[in-house]
Amino acid sequence: MTAKAHNPNHSIIIVSGLPRSGTSLMMQMLAAGGLAVLTDNLRQADEDNPRGYFEIEKVKSIKEDASWLGDARGKVLKMVSMLLQDLPSDRVFKIIFMRRILDEVLASQAKMLKRRGPEEGTVGDEQMKSIYRKHLRGIESWLSKQTNIAVLYVDYNRTIREPLETAMEVNRFLGGTLKVEEMVMTVDEQLYRQRK
Repeated sequence: MTAKAHNPNHSIIIVSGLPRSGTSLMMQMLAAGGLAVLTDNLRQADEDNPRGYFEIEKVKSIKEDASWLGDARGKVLKMVSMLLQDLPSDRVFKIIFMRRILDEVLASQAKMLKRRGPEEGTVGDEQMKSIYRKHLRGIESWLSKQTNIAVLYVDYNRTIREPLETAMEVNRFLGGTLKVEEMVMTVDEQLYRQRK
């Protein structure tokens, strides 16, 4: 964890990580804990995420237009890690970055893609793991240099095993006002389906 103390009411809270790394679970926990969630509900719950995706489409074009972030202070939104470097430097962010075993990430992505139909030109698991490892090294190095960003790294696998410990860590990181017991109750081990 990068230890930078920002007032959570002045910060924009972001849940990030690789696709299928547990970001939706963390969004559920934060919503249950009492945080206002920014989502447009365009992507509906499905078999891959039965409790919903908690996404907001505007995130994808944040490099071109970040004006909407003015309404995001003290709230939480989800953003894939590949977009973090597009965040504006004139705002304060608290990022909860989800980490998950890469074999599980890839297995979960493969299952999702299979449901949606075959895609041409997909790369193999070992190549994808190499790409993801390089990306994670790069983004974590970049995050460590940002003076307007505080980061808490959260292990998805540990969260499933020890949800109370994760909820308490997240609560401390965000100022200590969340409803920890409600956060813990959202963690359902039956939804942990791609295990390695």
